[in-house]
Amino acid sequence: MTGNPTEEIPETMTRRLLRLIPLVCALALLGAGLTGCELIEQQRTRKRPRITTTPGLPSEQQQQRIELAEQATESGDYQQALELFRSILAENPTITTAYLGIGDIYMIQKEFDLAVPVYERAAKLEPRNYDAQYGHGLALQMIGRFTDAAKAYLRALTIDPESPGANLNIATTYLQLGQTRSALVFAEKAVELEPNNGSARVNLGAIYEQLERNADAIDEYIVAIELIEDDPAPIMLNLVNVLAKEHRYQETVNTAENLIRIQPSANAYERLGWAYFRLGAFDKSIEAYRNGVRRDSSHWPSLNGVGINALNSWLMSKKSDSEAWSESRDAFRRSLRINRSQPRLIALMSNFSMQ
Repeated sequence: MTGNPTEEIPETMTRRLLRLIPLVCALALLGAGLTGCELIEQQRTRKRPRITTTPGLPSEQQQQRIELAEQATESGDYQQALELFRSILAENPTITTAYLGIGDIYMIQKEFDLAVPVYERAAKLEPRNYDAQYGHGLALQMIGRFTDAAKAYLRALTIDPESPGANLNIATTYLQLGQTRSALVFAEKAVELEPNNGSARVNLGAIYEQLERNADAIDEYIVAIELIEDDPAPIMLNLVNVLAKEHRYQETVNTAENLIRIQPSANAYERLGWAYFRLGAFDKSIEAYRNGVRRDSSHWPSLNGVGINALNSWLMSKKSDSEAWSESRDAFRRSLRINRSQPRLIALMSNFSMQ
């Protein structure tokens, strides 16, 4: 697997109502030139009470202001909430809840670098506070400090080993570190704890795929598609890729066609063309590849598919079909202009005097 994760964090509420759980979903590298990508999503988890050893308890009046600040956060008045939390800390800098409230707001505003020291302070004040350790891990993960994030998640898991969120997040962190086998045990635990969590299923499927346990990956992706109804397209593309790896070409065609009905894309058409080619349905294959180019004129894997099919037609015509020859040459040339790092294509074009 290659590729760097791109992180997209939708708006969330405070930790008490919604936890941010990044999910790394690795798409397989299949076929000549198909690039992989990683998907990060968010997932709701159940409300969790704070675990507190309270080095500094708020007074009754301060507790009322904390509740007002949390209400302001939930209503989107972040500035008012920050002012309330900061005024409490000015009176008593050991009130962990106020740090957690500030950290939550920074996470909502995607100011992850600001959230890190706030959660870190909360974790130092209360080392046995799950929310402080979890929040610290999440903020660290969002700024790419994966090793430190994993350590924070491990501390959270010593407090609550049955936490679905911490198990899932540490699995994604190990994936980002390239430590797939370390990720596996936590990903499996996350699914065990929440078998109906679609994101956990996708994550486990991606890990199985990287470990070349393709049959297991297929099972996880199929379950995930049933569980995630809002946007199943990325998972379906994963499933298409791993079905192709297993040479289950007709299933690859069926899944790709369903994917195209939901969310047509150049990648989906390219996979459809690839599977049809393996089935010997060359007319359907080249049309799928052409549709991929229509969706994205710069999609060089689809251009390569057009070129291969056209070249095949030319050869099958005993080199008499000049239109097929021209289409093949033109598609390969366009592909090479877009991506010059294709040594196999360069060799092929040289062999047929297409350069």
